[in-house]
Amino acid sequence: MSSSGMPWSLSLMFFWGMVPEGINCPSSCSCQYLEVNCTGQQLQEFPVDIPLDTRQLILAANNISYLPAVELSFLADLVYLDCRKNLLGDDLDFTFIGVAKLVYLDLSFNNLTQVTFSTFSHLLSLVVLKISDNPNLVAIEKDAFANNTWLRHLDVSRTGLTFLDTSTIRDLPNLRLLGLSDNLWHCNCSFLDFIAWMMESNVHFPDADNITCYTPADLHALRMPAVEAQLHFTCLTQLYKQDYVFLCLVGFCIFFAGTMTAWLAGVCAVIYEVHASKGEEEEEEEED
Repeated sequence: MSSSGMPWSLSLMFFWGMVPEGINCPSSCSCQYLEVNCTGQQLQEFPVDIPLDTRQLILAANNISYLPAVELSFLADLVYLDCRKNLLGDDLDFTFIGVAKLVYLDLSFNNLTQVTFSTFSHLLSLVVLKISDNPNLVAIEKDAFANNTWLRHLDVSRTGLTFLDTSTIRDLPNLRLLGLSDNLWHCNCSFLDFIAWMMESNVHFPDADNITCYTPADLHALRMPAVEAQLHFTCLTQLYKQDYVFLCLVGFCIFFAGTMTAWLAGVCAVIYEVHASKGEEEEEEEED
């Protein structure tokens, strides 16, 4: 017996990363101490009988379309979750509410459609988040990562994104790596602020040569440095129709105000002259 009361044989099995037969392990999965690996097992649903002290759970390359929040919440010590290459999509809001210790989360190669504030807001310890290769991912809310201030590695490459608000990324103080390549970026004046932030930030952008504009046509396939210069010139110097209308209205108002001022001044001068001449005539009459 060991000093802790555990048989020496059992202690050695845990030391070498082995799990004794008496400890549950999901069927079709392999288990080591604090780790459950279910890679490529054609799973349709989240596996049952996962040990509650599991720290690392790998569900990669399966057909799982739903992560049950309740079952996940039983794994309160989970720090590493790999769900890449599954069928996860639609609504993941509040899914991770019970795994607040999660540090690493891989949801790449799935069917995610959007990321809202409620998707990852409970993952206060999250450091690595991979949501790349989700072709149906078209929207990330402005405050989606507001609570993920420890985030250092974020990958949104190869998705359906056309726009990303600057504040969504700029307000992550620990961000060091950001994957943006091969997206459908719409490089208009609204996107200029984000491109300017990219050029000025200390964040590393892997595969930077593939961070290009998809639309409009005249900027298609252009890399961000060239686009930033062109948009800076276009957006800050070009006047649109509404600008010309506004300038015309301002000019008309100035012209009208000037005309009215001159007319009033003329009227006042005439009135003054009339009164002055009447005064002189009255004085002459009194002298006579």
